[in-house]
Amino acid sequence: MNHMLVRKALLWSVVALTILAATACRSKFEGTYSNANGSIMLEVKSGGKASLTIMGETAECTYTVDGNQLTVDCKGDKTVFTRHDDESLTGPPGSMIGALRKSK
Repeated sequence: MNHMLVRKALLWSVVALTILAATACRSKFEGTYSNANGSIMLEVKSGGKASLTIMGETAECTYTVDGNQLTVDCKGDKTVFTRHDDESLTGPPGSMIGALRKSK
């Protein structure tokens, strides 16, 4: 009986840690980011959904995360953002996107 309680406790610990890890990875990027003049806004939502607004035009998108890279896919047009320690995102080098700051 004691052995069974230990197994059950271990199983629940593994489940809880898995959920915590998955939540931590997602919440790292979730939020609203925009550039200095507000002409570009990226809203990263739960469930792999995002929306990208550029000069008033909004596209519904999906995203994936790989480390500090956020790949946003808007109808096949993929943009890779890099997350920095200050929680800002930058688009690909040479792109018009530049730095996006996260709203608090």
